[in-house]
Amino acid sequence: MERADAGAVTRPSWVSAFLDLAPAAWECGIAFWAQASGTSLSPLRGDDREFGSLLPASGDDHLRVQRLAEGESRVHLDLHVDDPVAAADAAVALGAQVVHRSEHGYVVLDSPGGLPFCFDAHRAEVRSRPVTWPGGHTSLVDQVCLDIGPDRFEDEVSFWTGLTGWERGTSAVSGSFVPLVRPTGQPLRFLLQRTDDPRPRTGAHLDLATTDRAAETERHVALGAVVVASYPLWTVLRDPAGLAYCLTDRDPETGVLPSPPAP
Repeated sequence: MERADAGAVTRPSWVSAFLDLAPAAWECGIAFWAQASGTSLSPLRGDDREFGSLLPASGDDHLRVQRLAEGESRVHLDLHVDDPVAAADAAVALGAQVVHRSEHGYVVLDSPGGLPFCFDAHRAEVRSRPVTWPGGHTSLVDQVCLDIGPDRFEDEVSFWTGLTGWERGTSAVSGSFVPLVRPTGQPLRFLLQRTDDPRPRTGAHLDLATTDRAAETERHVALGAVVVASYPLWTVLRDPAGLAYCLTDRDPETGVLPSPPAP
């Protein structure tokens, strides 16, 4: 299949992120992320009530939760398309591997670097608004960062640009970051990060944009998160389920960093 043909069926109309929670972290993970993101848990679904959505006060959901049968907590992506089966076949032509074809219509795959993702046909279209917190600052879960080992970085960048049809951008922060240009209306940005350490599989973590990183950090720590490291433009934390994530100085409305002050 030609690359252009693949993009036509794999280009998502919506993107959502799944928090795959280890069995022991199911309840604390849901409680933390509902409070951290200002959302509420939907009724659970699935044969074992293992799936749920975190519903925002406005717009359609783009955060979901899954209770794993085993293993450690992680993050995976859902790409919403018209025909998950055709999209999966096209993704294989780009280098993905099919892991599972569900009788419910969705298809589970791994990227060339081993990041789990799914195609499903669920429709959504209204991006949620940033949440305003006491004190007046705002925040929004609006980005998934793919953590990629140096030996797989260019292959993963090529795969995700081809799969989504999103243009490769340029980071003003570091050459180790490659942002994909988010189409208007999409709830999540993609940022691909080249890590210093080789790793057996590509991973992913969530990023929040906020207008006051210090206040947002304090709020998250009060909810049970632990600060791991702090940098000029972002802070790394770990949630009670064991997942690392970042709070960033990006604008929650636009998703981009504020312009530096004029000299």
